[in-house]
Amino acid sequence: MTTPVEHMYFAWNDALSRNDAEGLLKLYAEDAHFESPLVPHLLGGDNGTLRGRRELKRLFDLLAERKPPVRQYYRSGYLTDGKRLIFEYPRQAPHGEQMDFTEVMELNEEGLIQRHCVYWGWYGVRVLQRDQYRRAA
Repeated sequence: MTTPVEHMYFAWNDALSRNDAEGLLKLYAEDAHFESPLVPHLLGGDNGTLRGRRELKRLFDLLAERKPPVRQYYRSGYLTDGKRLIFEYPRQAPHGEQMDFTEVMELNEEGLIQRHCVYWGWYGVRVLQRDQYRRAA
């Protein structure tokens, strides 16, 4: 039997890799909190946080359209305490460098993401600096 954490580890990556904005959205609690440097980069403003599915939908729709081709999905496992899920997309991947992130998710009692913070490594920051998320859809 799959635990909620294990389910989220695979379901979230699967939806993201397929540019499935609706699939991603369904993994979040209605009042979820999300934090990432990508928020102001794609949505404008100077606040890197979003609250609730309505705000998340705007980001996920743009992400599905604009995710740069340098984005890969190599991971090697996760850490959990049963409620929090932490995993890394390391810079060094089997087929070269990839955008490097650490994802920290807190799941609620229903197994949905209540809080999600994305920490960017230097390779990922360079993608933002080069404005690669602004590519034509």
